[in-house]
Amino acid sequence: MSTQPVTATTQTRVKKPFVRRVAPDRSQRTRLAVQLAFAALNVWLGAQFYLWVRFYERGGEGLAVPRPAGVEGWLPIAGLMNLKVLLFTGHVPAIHPAALFLLIAFLAISAIAKKAFCSWLCPVGTVSEYLGKLGQKIFGRRLRVPRWLDIPLRGLRYVLLGMFVVLIGSMTAASLNEFMGTPYGLIVDVKMLNFFRHMGETSVIVIAALTVLTVVVENVWCRYLCPYGALMGLASLVSPLKIRRNVEACIDCGKCAKACPASLKVDKLVQIRSIECTACMECVASCQTEGALQFSLAPGREAVQPRYRRAVTPLAMAALVCGIFLAVVLFARATNHWQTNVPAGMYEQLVPIADQASHPGMH
Repeated sequence: MSTQPVTATTQTRVKKPFVRRVAPDRSQRTRLAVQLAFAALNVWLGAQFYLWVRFYERGGEGLAVPRPAGVEGWLPIAGLMNLKVLLFTGHVPAIHPAALFLLIAFLAISAIAKKAFCSWLCPVGTVSEYLGKLGQKIFGRRLRVPRWLDIPLRGLRYVLLGMFVVLIGSMTAASLNEFMGTPYGLIVDVKMLNFFRHMGETSVIVIAALTVLTVVVENVWCRYLCPYGALMGLASLVSPLKIRRNVEACIDCGKCAKACPASLKVDKLVQIRSIECTACMECVASCQTEGALQFSLAPGREAVQPRYRRAVTPLAMAALVCGIFLAVVLFARATNHWQTNVPAGMYEQLVPIADQASHPGMH
């Protein structure tokens, strides 16, 4: 028997599977472009609305600009009220109809492409995301709440959503229309602006605390307190598009799970059904193995192939999200269901005394 030592040339070599790397993912640049464009749109709407309010506050002096109906996107409760009126009467309410159609647009986006509204369009979501990235740069890591505390905290936003749903559900369509026709309902958008213009000490402290917490703990408002996001999450349950993992192509590096801002176990699941998924595609961007992770329709038989044939590219995602938004807005405009048609004389009376208009239920 030979006693010749085993050398490197005589060792049995273990054949490793070939892993094909892909080019750097550009989805986050595309998403950032959409986020910035939508943030700029909201800044423009806010500036125009401020000028419109100031014109009436000054008794008709100064720059006269038309009221931007798009500002009603910041009135989600009005949108929910009007949605009930539409469903129960078949008629679009005359007051704050843009709030209704913007809500429909965002629900449609969520029903088709998960909670993409939250990560692609929502300006609050954008600010929250980049405050979190700032915190990561400062502290060198993402601070995440322990699972035993994270899960019950997530329920808070559904409690808040439930309160609004119960309140609106207890009112008839006629009473909702009547509410919108009160001075409070007519200028609730002005009251919203005045809340930020004339914030009290308590409001400043709460917003400052949320800002600091968002830097330290990722997505505090969006993850735990936003009832609008909770509604989008429920709508996303029917979405045919999902993050899907090809088990055969995956090399189990775990980068996708670390990248997920919702702390989902992307590396352990075949597809992500969770209502926490916002279709931000950060997990896909982190994956460098071709065909291992995609945002796509159900893959069917091609799931064993290196690439999904039904994957949604970043540009296609941007086109889908923006296309749904623009289609709904253009439909509302074309059918004359966009502007709140209130006589200028009524605004002359109500806008200057907006802070004095109390909720009808408080009388």
